Amino acid sequence: MAVPAVRPVVAGYAPTDGGDPAAIAAARLEEQLRSLIRDGRIDPVADRGRVAALAAELVSADDHLAGAASRPDEMSRSVRKLVESVSGFGPLQPYLDDPTIEEIWINEPGRVFVARRGVSELTTTILGDEQVRDLVERMLMSSGRRLDLSQPFVDASLPDGSRLHVVIPDVTRRHWAINIRRFVLPAVRLDELVALGALSQTVATFLEASVAAGLNIVVAGGTQAGKTTLLNCLAAAIPGRERIITCEEVFELRLPAADWVALQTRLPNLEGAGEIPLRRLVKEALRMRPDRLIVGEVRQGEALDMLIALNSGVPGMATIHANSARETVTKLCTLPLLASANISHNFVVPTVATAIDLVVHISKDARGQRRVREVVGLSGRVEESVSGAGVIELSQIYATDASGNLYRADGFPPHAERYSWAGFDLAALLAAERRVA
Repeated sequence: MAVPAVRPVVAGYAPTDGGDPAAIAAARLEEQLRSLIRDGRIDPVADRGRVAALAAELVSADDHLAGAASRPDEMSRSVRKLVESVSGFGPLQPYLDDPTIEEIWINEPGRVFVARRGVSELTTTILGDEQVRDLVERMLMSSGRRLDLSQPFVDASLPDGSRLHVVIPDVTRRHWAINIRRFVLPAVRLDELVALGALSQTVATFLEASVAAGLNIVVAGGTQAGKTTLLNCLAAAIPGRERIITCEEVFELRLPAADWVALQTRLPNLEGAGEIPLRRLVKEALRMRPDRLIVGEVRQGEALDMLIALNSGVPGMATIHANSARETVTKLCTLPLLASANISHNFVVPTVATAIDLVVHISKDARGQRRVREVVGLSGRVEESVSGAGVIELSQIYATDASGNLYRADGFPPHAERYSWAGFDLAALLAAERRVA
């Protein structure tokens, strides 16, 4: 199936109701507004106020719309839709403007879904095939990334920080599959997560102290569990004097740090050259005098480079997809093997045991509530198993009981001396009353 490449141009929408006078009038006004924008050399994204003023003039002067939309609220609605078509992302713009919507996805033009507070729902929005392609073209304009038959997948950032992922046929069966993951930050600090019920104040205080003490922390969980939000909140506890370097596939992290450099990967060009993978970013970050290294998400062989960096004395944090803290450690012992055939478990397992200090597991329940489920410490010791493979000793610091409540378990974090050096009393931090799950 031939799929046209996405062109780096802004294309208008073809009216879906060819015989509808209102749709014809709206399409005519949209072309007129685009013409005014081109003639006036206006940036429709950066100068939406000027675009809105031109749209209001066109709607007021149009005989059909002025008569059909004589009420101020109808006039305002017509102007807003016109601006969204030219300066925004058309029918999807209201969802992008809704602070309660976390993700938008399109399985086919007639099936547009959104996730609101963790729960998905089918919307009433119906698009055409050309509308979907035009929307993707417009979204990719500012990213510098491309999508065509040779590159049927694309990850990109939208101007508002949302993450766009697109897959086209023949990788998909028939239609373009689009996901827009909104960067909805319900919290920027751990105490705000406490207010949202994601964890208790006791656990938040302990985690803040652990970050300040320079422990290496991995945040684990499933898709949309809240890993990036939790990582942002943990990063907010990094002392202000430290220099932070972040490495991501697509920019998602937003840190309240004064000394922060954000790096993202780059796809190969049309000739297949110029690619910058996450492994390269981690290596380059070490040349930038980092006091703290943050890897947005560890998926493949970059796990090896991250572990080596953390073992070199640079404190850091990362996220990873995993169903529990134990599975997180197992995965961290497996991913580095993808980096090279010369890497063995005998090297990786003790490296993970000494490089990672804490694993914080977060998950989303059926009601869309995100909660921290466990906090586990890695002691640095490796036990021999029956099979001969090393097993890293874990220490359960916080766990979840049968009612879903986080409680203080019997374990302790490694490097108690680092808490003292940072001015924290570890015994007092962990003095919460223990309960039996």
